[in-house]
Amino acid sequence: MKILILLGLVALVAADKRPAFSYGAPPVQRPYGASSEEVVEPPKYGFDWNVQDSETGNDFAAQESRDLDNTKGSYTVQLPDGRLQTVTYYVDGDSGYVAEVSYQGEAQYPDSQESREYAPPRPQYGYSK
Repeated sequence: MKILILLGLVALVAADKRPAFSYGAPPVQRPYGASSEEVVEPPKYGFDWNVQDSETGNDFAAQESRDLDNTKGSYTVQLPDGRLQTVTYYVDGDSGYVAEVSYQGEAQYPDSQESREYAPPRPQYGYSK
């Protein structure tokens, strides 16, 4: 009887063993639909584009390149006040998004009929008789 109780306790302790967690590298993530036999290429690309329309004054451009975890690029935007805004950025591994913003030109706010037409009404102070 003692042997049966002892064997029952050993079986109970062996069955209650919790899974051990490890802090190793995460499992490889595969793109949706990729099987385990497919070889996934490391990310590497480059692109650039620009739009310059002298009639409307639009001036936009972007360029970016990536090699593994190192991404860098820039983009420019013609702002409504006449300045050209340039954002240069990079991401190197886990460093996060690091950007530097610069401006070319002077902000212009010309007075126009349109701005006077849509201006809020000016209050009139006085008293009525």
